[in-house]
Amino acid sequence: MMSVPTLTLNDGKTIPQLGFGVFKVDPAETERIVTDALEVGYRHIDTAAVYGNEEGVGRALKNSGIARDELFITTKLWNDRQGAAESRRALEESLGKLGLDYVDLYLIHWPAPAQNKAVETWEAFPSYRDEGLTRSIGVSNFDYRYLPAILETGIIPAVNQIELHPQFQEIETRPLLAENDIKIEAWGPLGQGSVDYASTVIGEIAAAHGKSWAQVIIRWHLQRGHILFPKSNSRERMAQNFDVFDFELTDVQMASIDALENGGRVSADPAEVN
Repeated sequence: MMSVPTLTLNDGKTIPQLGFGVFKVDPAETERIVTDALEVGYRHIDTAAVYGNEEGVGRALKNSGIARDELFITTKLWNDRQGAAESRRALEESLGKLGLDYVDLYLIHWPAPAQNKAVETWEAFPSYRDEGLTRSIGVSNFDYRYLPAILETGIIPAVNQIELHPQFQEIETRPLLAENDIKIEAWGPLGQGSVDYASTVIGEIAAAHGKSWAQVIIRWHLQRGHILFPKSNSRERMAQNFDVFDFELTDVQMASIDALENGGRVSADPAEVN
């Protein structure tokens, strides 16, 4: 089985760089799909309370026979559960649905600026880590507008999970993350099917390597040091997305993909999600 590289987070924990995401995976299909992913070789699973499929993830994990310490499981706090006391209850509920004593990473899903509870919520997160309910803590969708308030608490997130793909590379947010040794987790790493990347230079690079355009983008993320978890309901596509460790992009190819940046966000602006 191919060995996935790991990265060391700023809290000393390690994380598999390539994982499997279950965003928009039908709860009725989640157990089967996650089972397929685990059989392909994925050990890093990313879910969230709002996805409604934590139970299916939990059943797949339980029935997999894989030792808990070989798995890396992330879930996220939804916006309507922000607040110190409520976020703890939400984490306990997620653990119950997942059938786990702890998750490896717990994230605030969105800043939800209209609620103005993100900082209060974040200041409660270290206690969940200290009690062993999660190994690491982080945020999601906190870009350059919302991350500074988190950093002012002095509690530095291990990761920030943000929309990131070749045409939307979070140019304004990345320096702040690098400065604080916060790892990037790229969600929507392939553009969520909204960008025709195959017709760009990525298609030419894919042909040169005998790979798919998606494999080239995944390789670009890996070489840029991003953590990512492409999602697919197809076992064949899962395996293809996992088969990215036998080739390497050249510096010129990496730069040509970097040049696709055009500010083209394909999903929600964090300012609008509350």
